[in-house]
Amino acid sequence: MAKTCSLEDVLNRLVEQGMVDPEKAKMVSSLVSTKDRKNLHALEIIASRKWSHFSKPDQLLTLDFLTDWLAEESGMPRFHFDPLKMDVASCTSIMSYAYASRFNILPVKVTDTEVTIAVSDPYRNEWLDEISRIINQPITQVLANPQQIKAYLLEFYSISKAMDNAGVSQAEPVGNIQNIEQLIELGKTGSVDADDQHIVSIVDWLMQYAFSQRASDIHIEPRREQGNVRFRIDGVMHQVYEIPANITAAVTSRIKIMGRLDVAEKRKPQDGRIKTVTPEGQEIEMRLSSMPTAFGEKLVLRIFDPEVLVRDFADLGFEKRESDTWNHMIQQPYGIILVTGPTGSGKTTTLYTSLKQLARPEVNVCTIEDPIELVEPLFNQMQVQHKIGVDFASGVKTLLRQDPDIIMIGEIRDQETAEMAVQAALTGHLVLSTLHTNDAPSAVARLTEIGVPPYLISATVLGVVAQRLVRTLCPHCKKPTELDINQWQSLIKPWSTEPPKQVYQADGCLECRQTGFMGRKGIYEMMPLSDHLKQQITEDIDLITFRKQAIREGMKPLNLAGAQKVARGLTTIKEVLKVAPPRYEG
Repeated sequence: MAKTCSLEDVLNRLVEQGMVDPEKAKMVSSLVSTKDRKNLHALEIIASRKWSHFSKPDQLLTLDFLTDWLAEESGMPRFHFDPLKMDVASCTSIMSYAYASRFNILPVKVTDTEVTIAVSDPYRNEWLDEISRIINQPITQVLANPQQIKAYLLEFYSISKAMDNAGVSQAEPVGNIQNIEQLIELGKTGSVDADDQHIVSIVDWLMQYAFSQRASDIHIEPRREQGNVRFRIDGVMHQVYEIPANITAAVTSRIKIMGRLDVAEKRKPQDGRIKTVTPEGQEIEMRLSSMPTAFGEKLVLRIFDPEVLVRDFADLGFEKRESDTWNHMIQQPYGIILVTGPTGSGKTTTLYTSLKQLARPEVNVCTIEDPIELVEPLFNQMQVQHKIGVDFASGVKTLLRQDPDIIMIGEIRDQETAEMAVQAALTGHLVLSTLHTNDAPSAVARLTEIGVPPYLISATVLGVVAQRLVRTLCPHCKKPTELDINQWQSLIKPWSTEPPKQVYQADGCLECRQTGFMGRKGIYEMMPLSDHLKQQITEDIDLITFRKQAIREGMKPLNLAGAQKVARGLTTIKEVLKVAPPRYEG
């Protein structure tokens, strides 16, 4: 008798293989309604019961487990969805939504030589001959989770329909953008309205998609023929979608409207912010930046993780000793604490987390930022506005009249801001700020270059922290591996640190989308300014001597802080070397 995916047939086979209690199978078979039989796959009905494996009680009969079982039963390859690797436009062009949903199938890969189609029922293939005749290409069938097929069917065809309805087939609009180079096809027009419901749908989908994929940034990049949409996830860029040029312009306008930017102004950069809510009800803030390019305006939306302010220092990556040192610094009544590192190294997150811990009802926390990155009700936040003369220096001057206890300055960029920070510290305030330097000792040299007298640096600076972010290994698929001693030596040189007994690597799994990494953590170079270090701060400070003294006093260079994360099995040597190569001489 031919196998099928009917509820009774699947239950019988599961009973025969000792996976389901026969009594339970009979009960379900008699209780399931006709409506559920029609709308739900047999595996969905069984998985919804949340049964344990009859012979192995530790194993739950989840939908993924049952799908793996059906793939093995039918001899069909198992397919796992990674939407970032799928070309939505080409996949949805193979067949209509009505046809795909009728059989619960979804094209997942289209090449010049074959089409791969995900199915939920490996025994039902009456559609195969018809589709083969239409596309005239070999078809490979793969088995996928039936629930995921339904979800992606709806998502992919919805966005594809929105693109079509927004005017995919139209030419690039004449005079739509201030392009340096624009190809005009005579007799063709086709500008698209930013308020068009289909454009609204496309923008909503992009944002929700970014949230679900844990993206930190959305890049919308115009090109001559089309626009590219890319996400930055765990510090790495991923190509997501290609949008026709006229749709790109309308999407850009829609996002600019949401960010309260001047939609008509396309020649100069603008900044804005957007606040939205996820389907789960979580508030998300995004910082918007536009920039004119050769083919139109490029947009970047920086997505701020709402969980940032509820994390503690251990979640950020602080080791116990580092956390103690940092806590001791930020608990001081006055002085300057500096956080240094390149853009995107997590400086703002460190500062916000620290301020959140310091912001008690009896304390007045004030910030001056450019721009305000995350709105927090416990702080009094002020934004730099150069057009009307509000810069960091004048902002700090204003904050000093607001009876603050703690001041956060977004960045010390010039002598005037540095002098105001010093004045604030001298008058009894705790000041937290950032600098762009490669390591902690260089921050002191940077302040002297800006023009702060060495005696004022010694009098006010409590300490400096340099930081980087490293990708952390996926906890679901990491496994022990052999230590490459040469790699280890290259990481820790010139220091002699005992190699770890065990290191880890990750080959990739469904949870991390086959990347082997999930999330990022900080590595930190902590340099509290001791009396001995303060004595070495002069106009022509010798940085090498200064560094050596800081290390003698317990400062752990970034590469060694990274090596500690490797030894704990959190990341790899290669990841640390990317962001913190050895810099110090013995």
